[in-house]
Amino acid sequence: MSVSAAITPHIPFLRRFARSLTGAQQSGDAYVAAALEAILADQSLFNSQLSPRVALYQIFLRTWQAVPSNNAVDRSTQGAEAAAVRNLGALPVAPRIAFLLSAVESFKIDEIAQTLGCSSDDARDLIDQAGRGIAEQLRTKVLIIEDEPLIALDLQYLVEQLGHEVQTIARTHRDAVRAAVKGSPGLILADIQLADGSSGLEAVNEILGSIEAPVIFITAFP
Repeated sequence: MSVSAAITPHIPFLRRFARSLTGAQQSGDAYVAAALEAILADQSLFNSQLSPRVALYQIFLRTWQAVPSNNAVDRSTQGAEAAAVRNLGALPVAPRIAFLLSAVESFKIDEIAQTLGCSSDDARDLIDQAGRGIAEQLRTKVLIIEDEPLIALDLQYLVEQLGHEVQTIARTHRDAVRAAVKGSPGLILADIQLADGSSGLEAVNEILGSIEAPVIFITAFP
């Protein structure tokens, strides 16, 4: 089988990977095109001892990594995927690539190791590094609005087990607003009916009108 025939079925998947890595389809496609041109110019670059997909991704990554600026974090991305791209971009290069090969491309550990030219243990370690980095980025302060002490403690335990920090447990509308203004939580867990007879959702609405927060997710429970 020719090199061209071997790699053709994998090009759509490489374009997907390139978009995830670069943050935009246009720039990703430019690197895919450069990698394919390199193979056409010198087919000895293609390692026939590896699976065609692994060999193709190897050449793509060499092409991408040959540009020094790709090792820096690009924070100018716009659009709906901007936050995810910036979060991935904040990871070191090798863990980011290993994570994308695993999570997006479903490469097995040995395939990731072959693609990156490292041992299987090193590939696992890179994926673990990426997981820890992503978890740290998602870590946030949580405001719990709940008037039942036992439920509040259960929620606090759950939140802390997930790696977040409980900023305050508020029992009333007034306490919740005061705590939010003081601490600007990234996540609010709100009961519907509070001890002072008010609504947790009303407290959340007032909080949203009182502070400038990044993104606040609201979970209400009876």
